[in-house]
Amino acid sequence: MKTVIRPALALLLAMTVIAGFAYPLIVTGIAQVLFPRRANGSLIVEHGRPIGSRLIGQAFSAPRDFWGRPSATLPRPYDALDSGGSNLGPLNPALVAVVRARIAALHAADPGNRARVPVDLVTASASGLDPDISLAAAEYQAGRVARARGLPFATVRAMIAAHAKHRWLGLFGEPRVNVLELNRALDAASTARRGTRPPGAVAGRGAPDG
Repeated sequence: MKTVIRPALALLLAMTVIAGFAYPLIVTGIAQVLFPRRANGSLIVEHGRPIGSRLIGQAFSAPRDFWGRPSATLPRPYDALDSGGSNLGPLNPALVAVVRARIAALHAADPGNRARVPVDLVTASASGLDPDISLAAAEYQAGRVARARGLPFATVRAMIAAHAKHRWLGLFGEPRVNVLELNRALDAASTARRGTRPPGAVAGRGAPDG
């Protein structure tokens, strides 16, 4: 019996040390050296404190801000601890009702905008955490944001183009823009234009979908 138990315990101890301690420490060390920003959550730091991550959306609802894609995480939107979609099918009355409510909110925020509402502004992603919106979704909101911030429409559109991310290798993914990064850039532009920091410039101000 001892000839079986001792090797088994030795193997258990060795694998615990290797897989439970050594391997995680080595991988963490390599990541911290080669990819420190990504290894630490791709955080965005402002005035010495993190205000968000490039990988996780935030809740915006002020007219002066671009709004992100709706989040289906409950009870808080963009909750990384509860990542997931609504799992509602396209014919589900509950989904139809919530999409109509989101469209109504967009129309109420910009009554003069007669353009078709991009689908990613009224439907949540499978993760509920998307930090990006399509270029069409950004363009749809450009007029409202420009008026609310007192910026030329051309300036806001140029800002969208400057922060656009295109298909990887020209093939993979879709053109998009990070909402938090875009709003921060607009905050900086508004500050430079007016000479003072605009009120409520820190991210995280309530989502259109809740």
